[in-house]
Amino acid sequence: MYLIYHPEGSDEPTRFKYNPRKLMSAEREMLERKTDKDFSDFTSAVLSGNSLCRRALLYMYLKREHPGIKWDAVDFSWDELKLEYSKQELTKMREAVSENTSGDERAATLANLDEQIETAIDESEDGGKVDLPIAG
Repeated sequence: MYLIYHPEGSDEPTRFKYNPRKLMSAEREMLERKTDKDFSDFTSAVLSGNSLCRRALLYMYLKREHPGIKWDAVDFSWDELKLEYSKQELTKMREAVSENTSGDERAATLANLDEQIETAIDESEDGGKVDLPIAG
């Protein structure tokens, strides 16, 4: 999964590879303090669109590149920040939908996933196991 940050006025978006299982303990603890959520709840909240959690995640990534950045300096409009699944994650979701749903719901969901898979970022160069981005 990728956190995509495209502030107004910038030519290209910045893509941060988001894998909750690969974050360092100090980063996880900072995210818990900033959001007042345990890390497992934080990862679910990021996926469901919690604004504070997404801001904290962006802050963490920006702090990696700009160590002096302050929390109050991280401000964005909702359309400047989004999450995107990788091609491999979407393929894994498609397999689950195919196995666990039926009828019109299945057809519509598979069509939507197929459309997303066409344009998704390919992580095949990583060569590792693909897990969905929720820490348990």
